[in-house]
Amino acid sequence: MDIAVHAQAALGEGPTWDPATRRLIWVDILSSRVHTYDPSTGHRSVMVTEQHVGAAKPRAGGGLVVNLRDGVGLYDSVADGAAFRWLHREAVPGRRGNDAAVAPDGALWAGTMAYDETPGAANLIRVTGDGAATEIFGDVSVSNGIGWSPDGRSMYYIDTLTRRIDVLELGDDQLPVSRRPFATVEAGAGYPDGLTVDADGCVWVALWDGAAIRRYTPSGALDRVIELPVVRPTACAFGGAGLRDLYITSACTGLEAPHPLSGSVLVVPDAGQGVEQAAFAG
Repeated sequence: MDIAVHAQAALGEGPTWDPATRRLIWVDILSSRVHTYDPSTGHRSVMVTEQHVGAAKPRAGGGLVVNLRDGVGLYDSVADGAAFRWLHREAVPGRRGNDAAVAPDGALWAGTMAYDETPGAANLIRVTGDGAATEIFGDVSVSNGIGWSPDGRSMYYIDTLTRRIDVLELGDDQLPVSRRPFATVEAGAGYPDGLTVDADGCVWVALWDGAAIRRYTPSGALDRVIELPVVRPTACAFGGAGLRDLYITSACTGLEAPHPLSGSVLVVPDAGQGVEQAAFAG
């Protein structure tokens, strides 16, 4: 395991590999910043967003789609001061955007959470490129990890306070037709946060307060644990050459004792085989 980016992000989140630029995109939610990192050169950049930013994903035409405090918006480029416009605004006092992911069809699935983590105060929506929004779930506590099986027929989803990873079967319209528990993180092992799915259909999950990444097989069996030098890993994603390196974001917010690497981006070289993620179709 290596340190990809030594940082002190308050709430580092949402690592995403952009195949067009061959850079890693990640956010520091509470600092309202989008970061990029080029592993081939070590070059880094920082972009300040309009509001707290839960996730930032590449757009098909360039730029970013972002899940902000008050909804989903678009930046024309990945550069500080880039032009911005709202795509779907859904401002709710005391709530912000959290994790989000782009589906194989180019739609953004964007979750929310209350700042005080009030149970049932959040939701998960699907936003298409033209800004049409559909609520998938209401009554969510902390909407987190989102990812699709390699064939695109199933979606994995985490509402963190339930300690569960769920699997949703999707219909022809790409909306859920069923939902069932896939795996549960036992008490004392941390809380499931962000996730990614590899080319074998295995689900990799970051454990907040668990100092680890877990991999579950497509049947839901735990088959690998990677222990980490950070207490609060938040999410993971494959990137780098051949999508074989696992990048892991982390947070330092709320920690009582010093943790030198918390807030940094870690990387596990040659951890597995990732799947190229679609860009947002808007």
